[in-house]
Amino acid sequence: MTPRKKLEGLVAATITPMTPDGQINLPVVHQYVDYLVNEQNVKNVFVNGTTGEGLSLSIQERKQLAEEWMCQGKDKLDHVIIHVGALNLPECQELARHAAAIGAGGIAVIAPFFFKPISKDELVAFLQKVASEAPEVPFYYYHIPPLTGVKIRVEELLDGIKAQIPTFQGVKFSDTDLLDLAQCINKNETGEFEFLYGVDEQLLGALAVGANGAVGSTYNYLGRQTNLMLQAFAKPDLALAQKYQFLTGEFLNFVNKLGFGVAQTKAVMSFVSGIPMGPPRLPLVDASSEFIVKAKAKLDSIVWPDGD
Repeated sequence: MTPRKKLEGLVAATITPMTPDGQINLPVVHQYVDYLVNEQNVKNVFVNGTTGEGLSLSIQERKQLAEEWMCQGKDKLDHVIIHVGALNLPECQELARHAAAIGAGGIAVIAPFFFKPISKDELVAFLQKVASEAPEVPFYYYHIPPLTGVKIRVEELLDGIKAQIPTFQGVKFSDTDLLDLAQCINKNETGEFEFLYGVDEQLLGALAVGANGAVGSTYNYLGRQTNLMLQAFAKPDLALAQKYQFLTGEFLNFVNKLGFGVAQTKAVMSFVSGIPMGPPRLPLVDASSEFIVKAKAKLDSIVWPDGD
């Protein structure tokens, strides 16, 4: 068996392309894969997560998307991680079994967020029941307390987790608590776990405390520039890395003030890539034309250190 390639660097949190009438638009995925690889130099994806409106999709739609990304990414992508989290255990398990059957490079799960686990033991018990349905597939916990409201610290979660979840591989850490992240990495002395940061505008800070890479929506359309930031950080050329981070932050700060979420991300990706991502699914509503004009003008005005 070929040794598994470590998941590091950038992972695009994929958008779910939709037709104007709100159906998933599978044929676009082929073009999407080529764009990520050839234009953004991003070869890892995280499918059916927050950016992909995973919790707004049916189980069948999520399976179809997972299959399409696996098919189109074959021999082009390094890792296809499928988010299989849902509000109930049976659906998570069904999606985990499906991801394993199609050969996914990993699965990830958010904490249930209606009936919430209130202790580490409750959360680990839930995660274990999902992971055990895909016993050969690397398992990631998707930590995103701003959306789930589950604020169990990851540092606490790690204690003894490998004994309960043998496939546990790491965390998609989508929180601004860099102290928690740093303590996780400090505990990870053997380097067996991967910590992928999920707050794009603070990635440089996460790299400084030892994050392996990042999962985020901006890597769909700013992947090339963020890869240059990673290269600068590795040299190390901190001043250059800071320039890239500050410019990414300048754009995100601008659009956040306009109102920036999944719908607006779809709009930005559409005008940057030329690939039609379509509208979001209700209750989200499409980005306004005013937002699109202002966001495009702002992005076009940014002069990156590489001259683009």
